[in-house]
Amino acid sequence: MSYLVNGQGFDAEPQPGQCLRTFLRALGHFGVKKGCDAGDCGACTVWLDGTPVHSCITPAFRAEGREVTTIEGLGSPGDLHPVQQRFRDAPGFQCGFCTAGMIMTSATFTEEQKADLPRALKGNLCRCTGYRGIEDAVKGVAHVQTAAPGKAVGRSVGAPAAEDVVTGRAEFTMDTRMEGMLHLKVLHSPHAHARIVSIDKTAALAVPGVQRVYTWQDVPRRRFTTAIHTDHLVDPDDTCILDDTVRFAGQRVAVVLADTVGAAEEGCRRLVVEYEVLPAVFDPEEAMADGAPQLHDSPDPFVRDCVHNLLVELHSHIGDVDAGFAAADVVHEGTYSSPRVQHAHLEAHGSIAWMEDGRLNVRTSSQSPSIAKVKLAYLFALRPDQLRVFCKRVGGGFGGKQEVISEDLVALATLDTGRPTCFEFTREEEFTTASPRHPMKLTVKLGAKNDGTLTAFQVRNVSNTGAYGNHGGETLYAGGSAVMIYRCPNKKYDAYSVYTNTVPSGALRGYGMTQPAFAVECAMDELALALHMDPLELRRRNIVRPGDSLVALHDGPDDVMFNEDGLAKCIDLVAGELARTADQPSPGPGWLVGTGVASSMHETAPPTEHISEAWVTLGDDLVYELAIGTVEFGEGTSTAHVQIAADQLGTTPSRIRLVQSDTDRTGFDTGAFASAGLFVAGNAVLRAANAVRDRILEFAAAETGVHVVMCSMDDDHVMCGDDRVPLAGLVAVARERGIRFTAARKAYGSPRSVTSNTQGFRIAVHRVTGEIRILHSVHAADAGVLINPEQVRGQVDGGVAQGIGFALTENFMVDADGVMANPNLRNYRIPTYADVPRTDLLLVGSADSVGAMHSKGMAECCINPVAPALANALRDATGVRYRELPLTPERIYSRLGESRSARSGPRP
Repeated sequence: MSYLVNGQGFDAEPQPGQCLRTFLRALGHFGVKKGCDAGDCGACTVWLDGTPVHSCITPAFRAEGREVTTIEGLGSPGDLHPVQQRFRDAPGFQCGFCTAGMIMTSATFTEEQKADLPRALKGNLCRCTGYRGIEDAVKGVAHVQTAAPGKAVGRSVGAPAAEDVVTGRAEFTMDTRMEGMLHLKVLHSPHAHARIVSIDKTAALAVPGVQRVYTWQDVPRRRFTTAIHTDHLVDPDDTCILDDTVRFAGQRVAVVLADTVGAAEEGCRRLVVEYEVLPAVFDPEEAMADGAPQLHDSPDPFVRDCVHNLLVELHSHIGDVDAGFAAADVVHEGTYSSPRVQHAHLEAHGSIAWMEDGRLNVRTSSQSPSIAKVKLAYLFALRPDQLRVFCKRVGGGFGGKQEVISEDLVALATLDTGRPTCFEFTREEEFTTASPRHPMKLTVKLGAKNDGTLTAFQVRNVSNTGAYGNHGGETLYAGGSAVMIYRCPNKKYDAYSVYTNTVPSGALRGYGMTQPAFAVECAMDELALALHMDPLELRRRNIVRPGDSLVALHDGPDDVMFNEDGLAKCIDLVAGELARTADQPSPGPGWLVGTGVASSMHETAPPTEHISEAWVTLGDDLVYELAIGTVEFGEGTSTAHVQIAADQLGTTPSRIRLVQSDTDRTGFDTGAFASAGLFVAGNAVLRAANAVRDRILEFAAAETGVHVVMCSMDDDHVMCGDDRVPLAGLVAVARERGIRFTAARKAYGSPRSVTSNTQGFRIAVHRVTGEIRILHSVHAADAGVLINPEQVRGQVDGGVAQGIGFALTENFMVDADGVMANPNLRNYRIPTYADVPRTDLLLVGSADSVGAMHSKGMAECCINPVAPALANALRDATGVRYRELPLTPERIYSRLGESRSARSGPRP
C-alpha cells in the first residue's frame, strides 16, 4: 500500500484493524497525540487531502493513496504556518497536549467558521486554557511580549518551548521509540471487594509474544502510599504493587508483559482468576457504622480505626459553639454534597523504563520525579545512584499526577527482564483506576446576630477516600481552611476520611478546599436570606482582615503571613462589575435570571514540608543554565522561572537555558503542586540567580577596581561605574583562574501567605428545561506582583472552566456495584468551547510578603469559588436551593416546581 505523509511517499502495510493514529506514531510523527482513542477530544487530528479528521477513529488503510498532513508537516521552528504563529503569539496553549489537534482543525477554518467557534471547535477539547487563549489564537489576537534586559518580570513573554509546542516537536512522555520495547497491560478487578483465590497464567503465557505475567506473588511485598509528599508519613502505607485482596472495581489483579500491546491485552483476557467475593460498602456513612464490611486490617498506626473504616478523623474547636448558637438570633443548617471529579488531563498516565549502564531509567508523566524516585528506590531496594527518574513535557496534571501509579510497574518489568518497558493508561483506566477528587458531604451550621455578626460556625465533613488513603488525610486537613475565611469566636470542625470500596480519591486542583468552599459559601448565602441581608454585605461584615488570626483548626501559632486585605478588595471589585452590567437583557421569555457570588482564601503552599533546589551556571557561551526539578505541565512555571532568572541577572529570557525535572541533572524538588512551583521553586530560582549575579559583580569589581555597589548587570556586559565591561572577557579571565560563576540555592514552603479570590456570575435558567446559560462571568484575584500577566489570566481562565465543569457538566456516575458507568470523555462531559464564557479578570494589585518577586500562584486557588457562585446564582434565579452537584438540567428541572413557593418567601 502506498502512502504520502507530509509530502514524502513510501510503501507500508498497516496491521489489521490499525487506526491512522497508531500508524503515524509508529512512523515517528509524535505530534499526533492520544487523548481518547474514541473520536472525542481531537488531539489526534490530521488532514486527509486537506480535510481534518480524527485519526484515532480513521482506519489506516483509508489513507492509502491520499495526502496525509500532520502538525510536523504544517510548519517547523523558524518557518511557522500562520496559524502556528498565532497559537505561539496568543498564546493558545498551556500544557500543549491538545495544541497540535487544535491547530490542524483551526488552520482549515473559513471566515464563517471563525464566526461560529462553538460549532467549529466542537470536536476539539482542551482541559487547560478555558478556551479564551485558543479563541484569541484563532482570531489572531496576540498577547506575547518581548522583554528588555533585566525587565522580564511583569511582561507576558512567551513560553521557552512555544515553537516546539506549536510545531509538534515538543516531547511528551510517550513520544519516543526504543528497540525491543515491551508493552505492559493490566487485568483489573470486576469486583468491588474480593479475595484472590488463584490466578492461572497458563493460557496467557501461551499467547504468542507474551513474555511475563506478574501476580501479587511475583512482586515485592512492601506497603507504600501512591501519594506524593515530601513527608510520606502524612499518608498511610496501605497499598501494594499487586495484592491478594482487591478493594475496588478496577484495582490491579495481574500484569501481562508482551512484545505488542495486542498480545498483552489478549494475555489479560486469557488469565483465569478465581475470586472469593466479599461484602462491599460504598457510602462512607455506612462504612463508619458498626458491622460494616472492613476494608483494611493494617498494622500502620496512621490508620486510626480499621473496624470503622476510618483512615483519619479531625476534631477541633475554638470557643464554645453551643453558647454561640444560643446567642444567635438566626441559625442556618444545611448539608451539601459534592461528587467525584476526574482530572481528564488529555495526556494519560504513562511511564517508560529501561536499563542503561546498569542503572534503571524511568521516563514518566509525573508532577514530581524526585519523590517518584524515592518511592521506586524504596519499593525495589535500590540505591539512589542506581536510579534516574525524569519527565519530558507533561500533558496536564491538576494533581492527578501527584501519584505513583504507573512507574512501579514499568520498573518491576524492566528490572526483571532487562528490556525497555512501556505502560500507558487508556482513557477508561484514567476514569476507573486513577484518583479523582474526594466526594464530600458537609453539614454547615451557622449562627448570627440580626446585624449579621457570626456567633457560631460549625462544620462536619465526611470525605470518601475510597479503597486507599492516598491524600485522604491531607485533603481533609486542607478542608479545615474553609472555616478560616470568616471571623467568629466560636468554631468547630469535625471531619472524617473514610475507606469505601470505590476508586481511591486523590489530589485535584483546589486540594480539599473546593468541596468545603462550595458548602460554606452556599451556607453563607442561605444565612443572608434568613437575615434579609445582602449576601455580599454579610460577607463584608465577617471576612478576616489583616491582623486577625487565621483560625482554622487550632488557635496556636502557624507560619502563615496575612498582611494584605485582598479578600475585601476582591469582593468589592466583583460587586462593582456585576452592578455595572446589571441591565444585561435575558435570553428571552421563559428564562429566569440571577446573580451569585462566592469567595475563598487559599494558602500559597501546602502545610507539609515543600523543598526545591535551583542551580544557575553561566556558561562559556554567555548563556545561563537554570536547572530546576519542577515539571512543566501547563502551569507556566518554566516561563516564570526563566523570567525571574533573567530579571535578576539583568539579561533577556533568550539567554536562559532551562534544564528541568530530571533527577540526574537537577536538585531535589518536592513537586509542581499546590502552586509551589512558583512560590517555593520560584524563590529557589530567585536566590540562585541572585547568588550568581553577586559573584559576577564581585569579580568584576575586583578586576576593575570599582566598588561593587557601583557595578550592575547589563545583558552581556557588566557596568562598572561608567565603564561597560564585556561579560565574555570576565568569563575568560575567571576560567583561567579556575573560577566558575555557579550557585545552588534551596527554598522551603515556609513561611506561607494567602491568596484571595472572588467569583461572580450572572446566569439565565430556562424554567422548562432547567438549562443554564452563563451571561456574565467575573473573577477577582489577589495575585500579588504578576510575573507574567497573560499566564495569570490563562490560569484563571482554566480554573474557572474546570470549576464550571465541576458545577454543571461533569457527572462521575457509579452503579450499584461500585463500577463507573460512563468512563469516557463523551459521556463524562468536560466543558467544551461552547460551555465556557469569557471571564473578566480583575486584579487587586497587591504585593505578596514572601512570594518570589512578591508574586502569588494562581493555578490552584481560582477554582474554589466557582461552583458556589453558580449555585448561589441559581438560587437567586429560581428561588430553589440546590445543595448537590453537579447542577445538571435534569436535577434542576426536577425541583423547579418548588420555585413559586420558594420565591414567594423573603429574599435579600
